[in-house]
Amino acid sequence: MSPELVSILVLVVVFVIATTRSVNMGALAFAAAFGVGTLVADLDADGIFAGFPGDLFVVLVGVTYLFAIARANGTTDWLVHAAVRLVRGRIALIPWVMFALTGVLTAIGAVSPAAVAIVAPIALSFATRYAISPLLMGTMVVHGAQAGGFSPISIYGSIVNGIVEREDLPGSEVGLFLASLIANLLIASVLFAVLGGRKLWARGSVPIDGATGTTEATEAAGTGAGGGPGSGAEKGTGTAGTAPTAVAVRPDQDTDGTGGATRLTPARIATLVALVALVVAVLGFDLDAGLTAVSLAVVLSTAWPDDSRRAVGEIAWSTVLLICGVLTYVGVLEEMGTITWAGEGVGGIGVPLLAAVLLCYIGAIVSAFASSVGIMGALIPLAVPFLAQGEIGAVGMVAALAVSATVVDVSPFSTNGALVLAAAPDVDRDRFFRQLMVYGGIVVAAVPALAWLVLVVPGFG
Repeated sequence: MSPELVSILVLVVVFVIATTRSVNMGALAFAAAFGVGTLVADLDADGIFAGFPGDLFVVLVGVTYLFAIARANGTTDWLVHAAVRLVRGRIALIPWVMFALTGVLTAIGAVSPAAVAIVAPIALSFATRYAISPLLMGTMVVHGAQAGGFSPISIYGSIVNGIVEREDLPGSEVGLFLASLIANLLIASVLFAVLGGRKLWARGSVPIDGATGTTEATEAAGTGAGGGPGSGAEKGTGTAGTAPTAVAVRPDQDTDGTGGATRLTPARIATLVALVALVVAVLGFDLDAGLTAVSLAVVLSTAWPDDSRRAVGEIAWSTVLLICGVLTYVGVLEEMGTITWAGEGVGGIGVPLLAAVLLCYIGAIVSAFASSVGIMGALIPLAVPFLAQGEIGAVGMVAALAVSATVVDVSPFSTNGALVLAAAPDVDRDRFFRQLMVYGGIVVAAVPALAWLVLVVPGFG
């Protein structure tokens, strides 16, 4: 048995054990990386740790630390109330506001994980307050980021268009952007309908002033949006299935008839300034989101230690272990050539349409655990030989690979999915993880085939 096949089978075993024995998958993946890397790939410790996602580790810790402080001092509560005012109390519009916001951020140049890191904690705090399915809100944020992710001036779009130009393939910058935008918009529309969006419309508006979970919408929450399958609702969590509850606010801060939710205190003003600084630093100066968030959190902690005393304990450490462990194992797979081995095997198939759909699936499966753009950078060149035959349209093939490799970022093992999982307050995190994993599996199974059917089979380009 080849080393590449052994490494894939070990990954399957990790999934089975984690699912059946409730062991943290990240811990299992670290053990698998050690075993496979040492015994099969002949890697030393440095080679194994080369795949450790240090940048993602800092992003997960930094962003969840900063927003844990924001929750403790009531800033997220204030932001939720501001969002309600923005849509005049129509909470059904909030998921679409978050979709559009992340889409605009990535379309104008933000890296997708940076946009999700900024928007997801606010979006999921809103979901907790108003009994909206966290799965709906989290996936709307991620799909919004991917909807704008391939604009001609975006990071993803620039990279992929550069690869196409370097490989001397026909390309369409507008076609690539529209393919991703339409695909994610359609998926978001289906999610909104399936995960409680229609019930959110039926609940109507909530009072704009003093919206703290004691509104007329409370009575509808028990049977309202997010209470069905896939909602992530658990009794006592403040999510779907219970009355909406306000984000905790310290009673000694202020009382204005709304639990202190709408008054700006010095701590909240400073936190809002920190959040704006995070956006400016990441989008305007291309600074690392994780390091920036940690630095801002430390400043707030120093100024208001009472608000941040428990914030470190609220960092999603189990999620950090899970994601970092799995991605370290994926790094071992890349180091020993398993990803290239699979891609080249598919590229050698003599039937271009079959090779095209298999490349889309490889892009989707691998991207669910690794860098989306990195995967496209490897797969597009692999498609060059049969694209040169003229039987497959290059524009449609590149667009199909782009869509297949990015819509799967809802997976909890991808950067965006991990950020959503870590940012969700007051949920059963294990259940939410399983829901994201199941949804990610559905996307991996369905979208590549649909993208192939719509974009590749007609022969665009």
